[in-house]
Amino acid sequence: MKYIYGTAGFRADASLLYAAIIGSTAAAALRSMELEGKTVGVIITASHNPVSDNGVKIIDADGGMLSMAWEEKCTNLANVSSKSELDILIKEYLVPSTCQASVVIGMDTRPSSPRLSELSKVILDELSASYKDYGFVTTPQLHWIVRLINQNSTYSIPSNPPPLVLYYDSLCNAYINIFSSFTVHHRPTLTVDCANGVGSLPLKELSKRLRDCIDLRLTNNDHLASKYLNKDCGADYVKTTQSPPVNLLDKMVPNQLYASIDGDADRIIFYFVDKNKKFHLLDGDRISILLVSFLKILVQKSRLPLSIGVIQTAYANGSSTAYLKKLGIPIICTSTGVKHLHHAAKNFDIGVYFEANGHGTVLFSQGCLHKLHNPSTEQSNTETAAIDALLQLSQLINQAIGDALSDMLAVLSVLGSLLWDATGWLSMYDDLPNKLVKVKVADRSVFVTTDAERRLVKPVGLQEKIDNLVASYEDSRSFVRASGTEDAVRVYAEAKTPKSAAELSAKVCGLLQ
Repeated sequence: MKYIYGTAGFRADASLLYAAIIGSTAAAALRSMELEGKTVGVIITASHNPVSDNGVKIIDADGGMLSMAWEEKCTNLANVSSKSELDILIKEYLVPSTCQASVVIGMDTRPSSPRLSELSKVILDELSASYKDYGFVTTPQLHWIVRLINQNSTYSIPSNPPPLVLYYDSLCNAYINIFSSFTVHHRPTLTVDCANGVGSLPLKELSKRLRDCIDLRLTNNDHLASKYLNKDCGADYVKTTQSPPVNLLDKMVPNQLYASIDGDADRIIFYFVDKNKKFHLLDGDRISILLVSFLKILVQKSRLPLSIGVIQTAYANGSSTAYLKKLGIPIICTSTGVKHLHHAAKNFDIGVYFEANGHGTVLFSQGCLHKLHNPSTEQSNTETAAIDALLQLSQLINQAIGDALSDMLAVLSVLGSLLWDATGWLSMYDDLPNKLVKVKVADRSVFVTTDAERRLVKPVGLQEKIDNLVASYEDSRSFVRASGTEDAVRVYAEAKTPKSAAELSAKVCGLLQ
């Protein structure tokens, strides 16, 4: 098969992944040597994919995603047809360096992960690389570890690797400090669906450490029951079906908050049922709005000159965008894909981004942290409290990548500070009814977009027809973008009423026939 390294790295049926593991591991070692021995990560996971699948992804030295220049090299290394061809490519990509490669490895709890991890270590041994195997970890935990190693000269691989306990210390200490500042020390209850994945392990640890602050109740938390991984549960299931995990049907307590993470714990979705048992989803858009609204309050109270903004994609609900505009918060719309959102978030002192699927984070720039640690004038009690809250949130929220666990604690921090429950969060704005449909086409490459994938350039004339349809419905919009993985396009439509959204969607789909 032909491997292509994308946003999620390589993913395939686990039995077809050996060449991808070899190529990715070689790429990680070469990237480390190019960066003069900085540590790079290799995480073996397939997130919300079926348990028979697996994948591999490289974590760059800043703790973020692999640089785009190396995506192509990684693809080439994974697609060689022989050992000799691999050796030739390794020599071609090898930058003269006296530094030994430094790599950390982690994996999720899929049954295929241990043998793929062992293969990765064989390749690292052949390349004389230094490495540390962290075993079962969430994807965001390994991102966090890579970032920590390269920011702190205290740590090195393999002689002095940072223990994973530091991750828990960072999250728990920050949350406890925020909790202690609550005007009312209410201990919230949160039931978390762990998708029977690797996230079960750290959530059990957080549950123990934070038992005085949070009543964390875990379900679908058997990481050893691999056949149930993501089965009728998990963030992707909840978002896609707009319903709770099957095992929670008819068991949910009205107006009590619930959450689902995905298989590798890099995304989270919240939800609840009201007194009439109606299901309400609190997705990535709503997480973003909740966090940025609170952060804006803190920035205003701090009286520090800090810019704050939100990054969205075309899939963000129009009501969330309107709410942000009403608050006067700058918005940048980017193409879909975490790398685009993460990069754009760096335009602000505090940049917030979440995809609708619940993957996202809040980035605090180095300039922002400097101002928070070194205010230029003497602060009032209110200003000091706001600055301290911002500092605690910067410690709590994973600065490397979207992290379901740190995002969970950030949401609970904000709700506790505002004395809100799930209904208060939902009441911030009303979602516009929307519909997302996949339409199979003969050749997806003929659909070319512009304006952050919101408008079509080709086929010529199609966008004008879409505009005419949109003009006939109130508070409506629609866009068409090609799938990144198959010959299909995705049609998004939203309007003031469900009937209008469905009609608009059907008519736009009709234009594609």
